[in-house]
Parts: sequence; C-alpha cells; structure tokens
Amino acid sequence: MTENMQQLLFERSQLTNIRVYFIGIGGIGMSALARFFHQNGAIVSGYDRHRSELCQKLETEGIKIHYEDSLELLDKKADIVIYTPAIPKEMHELNFYKDNGYKLMKRSEILQWITEGTFNVCIGGTHGKSTITSLVSHILRDSQFGCNAFLGAISVNYGTNFWKDEHAVSVVEADEYDRSFLRLSPNVAVITAMDADHLDIYGTLENVQQAFIDFSKRIRPEGCLIVKKGLAKEQELVADNKFTYSFNDVSADYRAENLRVENGSYIYDVVTPTGTIKDITLHLGGIHNIENSLAAIAVSQFVKIEESLIRNAIASFRGVKRRFEYLIKDNKHVLIDDYAHHPEELRALLEGVKTLYKQKIVAVFQPHLYTRTRDLADGFAKSLDIADEVILLPIYPARELPIEGVDSQLILDKMTIQNKRVLSKDEVIATIQSENPPLLVMCGAGDIDELIPIVKKELENNI
Repeated sequence: MTENMQQLLFERSQLTNIRVYFIGIGGIGMSALARFFHQNGAIVSGYDRHRSELCQKLETEGIKIHYEDSLELLDKKADIVIYTPAIPKEMHELNFYKDNGYKLMKRSEILQWITEGTFNVCIGGTHGKSTITSLVSHILRDSQFGCNAFLGAISVNYGTNFWKDEHAVSVVEADEYDRSFLRLSPNVAVITAMDADHLDIYGTLENVQQAFIDFSKRIRPEGCLIVKKGLAKEQELVADNKFTYSFNDVSADYRAENLRVENGSYIYDVVTPTGTIKDITLHLGGIHNIENSLAAIAVSQFVKIEESLIRNAIASFRGVKRRFEYLIKDNKHVLIDDYAHHPEELRALLEGVKTLYKQKIVAVFQPHLYTRTRDLADGFAKSLDIADEVILLPIYPARELPIEGVDSQLILDKMTIQNKRVLSKDEVIATIQSENPPLLVMCGAGDIDELIPIVKKELENNI
C-alpha cells in the first residue's frame, strides 16, 4: 500500500492489483465504491450478511462475496478495508482487521478522497436525493457533458449505481447518516429537505438542520447551492451562488407551471431565472418528482448545458429502482414500488399517486428501524391515512435491536382510516391473491423488496 493514499486514489492506473475488501458490500453506497475500484483494476472482494439481488449482480461482474462472518473467508492480504458505520461493533471480521493493524476506512473517507480532485455535484437532503442524483447524472451523461456517478439507487436507464467517465466530474449522493456528507467538498450542492431523521445519530431536529448548514459551508468558492424554497433556516444556508426551487412557489427561482397529465406522464413548463423552458416531459409519477426535476434543471443550467439537451434527457429518464417505479402499468393493474421510509416521503408518494389515479389506493408499508418508528409514528400514521387501505408489515430492524413497546401496531393505532391491518409477508401474499387490488403501492426500505417479485407475479396471473 502506497504511503500517500490520496495520490493512489487519484492516479487510477495505480489501482491495478490493489486489494480492497468491503464489509457490507451489498449496501447501495458501498456497492458503488466496489464498482469504482473494480472497474479501475483493483482486486475487490467483500462480505454481506444477505445475498441480495445487488450482491448477485456484483458477483456476475467478477467481485467475490461471501455471506458468513468468517475469519477463514475474508481477505487477509487486503491493502484497504472499507466498512459502513452500520456494521455491528462485535462483528468478527471487523475486529480481526482492527486488531491486526489493517488500513480501515469508512465509506465516507474513501468518497472524500476520490472526489477531492474532481468538480463535484453533491445532492443532499433527508428525501429526494436519490432521484435527483440519478437525474443529474443522466442529464450530464446523455448530453455528453460526462461525469463519474455515485448513486444511492440503481438507475433504470443504465442498470447500475456507478459509472465512470474520463471527465474529472463527480455526481455524488451526499448521505447525511453518520454526518458522512460533511467530508465532501461540493462545487454544486443541492439540499432538498432537512426533516427530522436519523435521530439515533443527531438526537434533535436542530442538530439535523445544523449539519445541513455545515454542509452548505463546504461548498467551494464560486460554487452554487440549490435549495428547496421554504426550508427552515433557509437563510443560514450559504454559497457564492444560490438558487431556490419549488413546484409552485412564485418566489422561487425555479418553478413549474402549466402542468398537464397525459397517458400517466407529466408535461409542464419550467420558469427559470433566464426564461421559461417549455414542455418538459417527465415519465415519473408524483408532484415531488416534478420538484426533483427542477433541482436537476437548476444544476444543469449552472454547468451550462443547453436547454434542448436538458429537455431530451428528462424525457428519456426512466427513474431509479424503487423510487415511484412502475412494475405493472396496464388496464388491469398498477403496481408501484417505492423506497419511501420517512413520513414526508410517504406523503409525497401517496399524494403523487392520487394526482395520477382516481381509484382506491391499497398501500403495503414496511416500517424501517425501531427508533425511526418510535420517533415518527405520528407522522407515519398521518401520511398513511392518505391511502384508502393500508397493510403494515412488521418493522425491519436493520442494525437495531428491538425496543419494548415499539412495533407496527404503534403506527396502526394512530391511523384514522378504518381499513388497516398488520400482516406477515405470507399473509400479504394471500391477501393479494384473494383481493386482487387494481392499484397497489408497496413501500419501505427494508426487505420488502423481496416480496415485490412474488406480488407482481400474483397480480399478473390474477387477471
């Protein structure tokens, strides 16, 4: 391992045969970094506790992965060991590397070094950032501007969460968890929201907001901040250039007008500081995705991409996996899958569905984390009440141990709609078989995605 790691990471030709081991390689952010190293010639391997679809895809790309916490299976010749803060401290592999003097790096540290020598577009916010990051990356790629993309979701257009480019431009999803985004140095930053989330890390909403204020202060000189109009403490978010966006706030620098719905897609005009872009076509549902497109357009204009190229790229954008993703869209059934795991995301998702469809909405939601459920139960209940019928799955714990008195029933008891219940996965499948809902929305950040293919098949067979 070369002494100057920063130089090593910049000089990608030197990554050939460097051994990089990932603990938690199946995470969406970790897997993007694994692909970065692999595509630049490093020998990449890793551990994950679950052989997810994403892990299987990494394996087909030539990355060796195992699924046991085993000192026999890890790479004892690793030059760099990269881990995620979500890994339990008692994990055997992690402690082996710690106890034996290996170079351990957090994902955020690696991302910092990769991007220190590039022009960076960093998308932050407690929701919306994955779609905006993917859309900005798509616009830059489609327009031939070029970028290295580190996405927080799988692009439907390209089937990956990372791609590389010879241009020294990086588009990065700036993750606020564990304050990771405070290692980044944006040339252009987007802040979508500063809601109470990750309170197991931050403790209070005020601490969350302060972290985003600190993030804005990391914008490089002559850089640009693009921020959702009306955020609390908006005036404390600073940059040499600053623009706001909003779906319909007339005081925002970027806003939408003349909205039409045609064949399940949105067509609208975008008012910008320099004029109006006519007839933007977006094939994603939800008013929040129109708003997301405004942020992406603002970024694109700041880096001087032509209006026609912006319009063409948005029209060809197919979204990201599990973000208002249509899995079925025909005259018999509509099945929408979404990663929504915060009350505001749920509200935006379900309100978005209502703008496009005037029929009964059945929502299946899996709460994610005991602490998030405990802290935001009222908000979850209010957002879920937008649907006509709600099925709750048990809480997906991820990195957490159970908390007494905190379960899905906590949310259910706070909801006001009558048609609501908590079911197991098997019971959800049986319900879909018997009730055959024409409009079904499935959402959550846990392992509900494993249920999606089964439900899709049931609906397709139940015509």
